[in-house]
This record gives sequence, C-alpha cells and structure tokens, in this order.
Amino acid sequence: MNQLFYVVLTTLFLLSKVSNVTNPTIEKLAYMNDTTAVAESQMDNLILVDKTHRLPEDWEEHLDLVMTVNSVSDVIFVERTTYHAYLGLKEDLAKEGIDLDLDSAYRSVAYQQDILERFTEKYGEAYARRTVATPGTSEHHTGLAIDLYFRVDGVEVYENEDLVQYPEVWEKIHAKLAEHGFILRYPNWKNGEVDLTYEPWHIRYVGKPYAEEIMNQPLYSFEEWLEKNVGD
Repeated sequence: MNQLFYVVLTTLFLLSKVSNVTNPTIEKLAYMNDTTAVAESQMDNLILVDKTHRLPEDWEEHLDLVMTVNSVSDVIFVERTTYHAYLGLKEDLAKEGIDLDLDSAYRSVAYQQDILERFTEKYGEAYARRTVATPGTSEHHTGLAIDLYFRVDGVEVYENEDLVQYPEVWEKIHAKLAEHGFILRYPNWKNGEVDLTYEPWHIRYVGKPYAEEIMNQPLYSFEEWLEKNVGD
C-alpha cells in the first residue's frame, strides 16, 4: 500500500477519536485564553518508548489529540498538552526570526511501517534502521514526540539532509526547548551506555521541570536519566 493510503486510513481512524480539529491560529487563541488548556494532563509525560520498551497496549485509548495542518498541507495529530507547548515554542522563536513548523508528531504503527519502508528506499537500509524506529517501538506513538522543520526566506527546509545544513538555526531552537517543556531527544553526543544518532529536529515533551533538569545535565541520555532519577 502507498503513503497516501496510510495517510487517509490514519486520518479517518483518528478523526473518530480526536477531541477537536484545530488550526494553529484558533488553537493559539484557546491557549492564550483558557488556563485549563495548558494544565498538565494525567498522562505519564516521562513514559519511555524505544526498541526495548514497547508502547503500553492501552496508551492510545487515553490519548487526547488535536489535529492541525502544516505549511505543506500535511495533516498532523499531536497530544494536546504537547501541542500547546509547541505553540509557545513557535511563538517564542518567531521573535528571533525563526518560522517553525511541525513535520510529524503522533504516528500509528501502520504509518510507522510505511516510513521505515520509504526511508529504506530513499536512504538505504542501514540509515533507515538507525533513524527510524521499529513499528511499535516509536516514541511518536505516544503523541509526545514531534519532528520540526522551518522556513528560510519563505522556502520550506524540510528534508533531513537540508535541515542539518543550518546548525545556527538549530542552536537557537534547542536553547528554547527546556523553558517550554521539551528536550532534544537525540543530541549530537555519544555516551558509553547509549549510542544515539543526532536528530536536531526530534524533540520530546516531558514537562518544564523535568526538561530543565534533563537539558542542564547533558551527560546522560533520556534513558539513563530515567534510570538514575525515576527507576522502573
């Protein structure tokens, strides 16, 4: 099946459970005027989903998703609190001349499989296996992880190989993450315990207090921080 089929299938499924459909302007107004909208959800923002920790079976049943559309007309679903935090980050960075947008957020298992196949075809199996999680083990299944892109001089910088050509832009973006509750999930360093492939676009919502602590001690991966501070 092709990519369009998965997009349509995922959209139809999620529309049956999404609480409301939004665009960034409308949702921003709600964010600014409804204090309950920015309250922490009851979800576990520190949940770990990776190659050795699969998504809990009942997780999606409790997801509160909103839907938005980015500048290239992709339909994006995001966990509600994460989306409000993203809007704050976007507004903050706009003051520095950075026009931020969402590439992807929540993904179904079926769509994750499609991404893996497309990356394998485009970049080769080795790169795909390093950068795309096995379906069922992707952090994107949580709705708390988002991938970013931006516009430069009105042109979308969208592809991975192009995004990495703007380290000065990513430096400004990363400097603002913690104050909005996000961490850089795959930073450009390697720890002896965890081997990470740098992804400047992939950020994860954990909540402001945790984000500030994690980003201020970059000697640990998120996995190691959890082990040292939270445990199983």
